[in-house]
Amino acid sequence: MSHLSNDRTATPIEWPSPYRDQSADHAPRDFADYRTTALRHPRQPLILLPQRLTELTGPVLGEGRVTDADSDLTRASGGEAQGQRIIVHGRVLDSDGRAVRNALVEVWQANAAGRYRHTLDRWPAPLDPHFTGAGRVLTDSSGRYSFTTIKPGAYPWGNHSNAWRPAHIHFSLFGTAFTQRLVTQMYFPDDPLFFQDPIYNSVPDGVRQRMVSAYDHDATRESWALGFRFDIVLRGRNATPFEGEDHDD
Repeated sequence: MSHLSNDRTATPIEWPSPYRDQSADHAPRDFADYRTTALRHPRQPLILLPQRLTELTGPVLGEGRVTDADSDLTRASGGEAQGQRIIVHGRVLDSDGRAVRNALVEVWQANAAGRYRHTLDRWPAPLDPHFTGAGRVLTDSSGRYSFTTIKPGAYPWGNHSNAWRPAHIHFSLFGTAFTQRLVTQMYFPDDPLFFQDPIYNSVPDGVRQRMVSAYDHDATRESWALGFRFDIVLRGRNATPFEGEDHDD
């Protein structure tokens, strides 16, 4: 049991252990159709390392360290990003439906052309000088978060013949310690590329839909941005599928 707030009077929330076994609701660490898992998944039993002071006390997320500007990915370097503006919002909840407050939610994504601002991403799609593709926000007292960003484009990758990744946004959630980190991906409804994406399909059928956002017309801002809702459940029967290891794709 641990608190997900620097306020030690907060309601205790169960944060999943980073050393947990993968349940039937999560993708296996080794999935043949996702070729690079052969190089990434552990081949020996996991070793439980003692948690020292750094792992138990960081990160420190005090007032002013995360600002409102960090949640708006549409403006950078004095200009506005290209593409369809979207508002991605939702709640972070525990297995009992309780709000997880003051949790750090980070996102990273490709731009509207499907390209990451990363030195290893060299496919010939344009970079956007006004889009970094990274943002962060703290959940409020009701577990709510919200980002304003650009809908990412699909992009090719070398996993298999004519392989394209569906549009997606990476999510990282931190508790009150560095060892309390969960990573997942959010997809968009009715994407035509779901059928051939091994990352999406590595999650068991009936569960992978939890990674797909829902169009939210109430969150849509007239003449400005479309709205999408993506709730994240940390554990339990309705838990969001999380990655066993961090992936870069």
